[in-house]
Parts: sequence; structure tokens; C-alpha cells
Amino acid sequence: MTNPYEDILYLPHHVSPTRPRMSMEDRAAQFSPFAALVGYDAAIDETARQTEAQIVLTEDRKAELDRVMQQLLRQLDQRPAVQLRYFVPDERKAGGAYVTAVKQIRTFEPTARLLFFTDGTQISLDRIVELEPANIDAGI
Repeated sequence: MTNPYEDILYLPHHVSPTRPRMSMEDRAAQFSPFAALVGYDAAIDETARQTEAQIVLTEDRKAELDRVMQQLLRQLDQRPAVQLRYFVPDERKAGGAYVTAVKQIRTFEPTARLLFFTDGTQISLDRIVELEPANIDAGI
């Protein structure tokens, strides 16, 4: 029995007169795996990312922070430097992260309970868990 494709089986490979020959790497890329679920890896990474819960301060700790804040407000015209640790809520999921920084106070808005700093940031007093006067050379 003869092969039905015997007449073309041993012909030379066709070479196009107008198109260049594809490299082996490009040819192999046609058969490489693809991301069927676009964004799935990013969603898995986001789910695995850890956040911290915001600390609930005791009344004693709140009173201590208030005492330090009152002391700093008396020096507000000198733009005192402070070292503080505060909570930054996460934009995508519950929780957030605690940031420690040395900043220089520009002003305070008592009704909104916001501290404004010379670097342009503003932080709510409700997010601050540690606050103490700092040496201006310590990191500003």
C-alpha cells in the first residue's frame, strides 16, 4: 500500500521570497505557555500581603500622648521636631502599616485633630501611637 502523501513527502522545505525565515526562538515562543488568567498572580500576591491592625490605645497612653502634645503646642511657633509612630491605613484591604518618622510640625488644626508638617504631610492625632520631642538633626 502506498502513502497518499508520498508525492510531497520528500520535497524541499518552502522558502518564501518575501518573508524572512523565523528564528528558532520565535518559533518556540508560539508554543510557550500564556497567562490564561490575567491578573491572577497579582491577586494571589495581594491576598498574601500582610497588614497590621490599628492599635487601640489605653486611656493612660492617650493621656500621656496628650501631655506630650500640649508641651509641643506651647512651642508651635518654633516648629518643633518630633519623632512619631503612626498608623497608615492600607488602600486595598483591612489594616495597614505603622510608620516611624522624624518630622517638623508646621501647624495644628484642633477641630480636625490634624498635625501638619513642614514636608507637606498631615497626620490625624487618632493615628499616632508614639510621640516625643526630637532633635532637629536626628533626621529631617
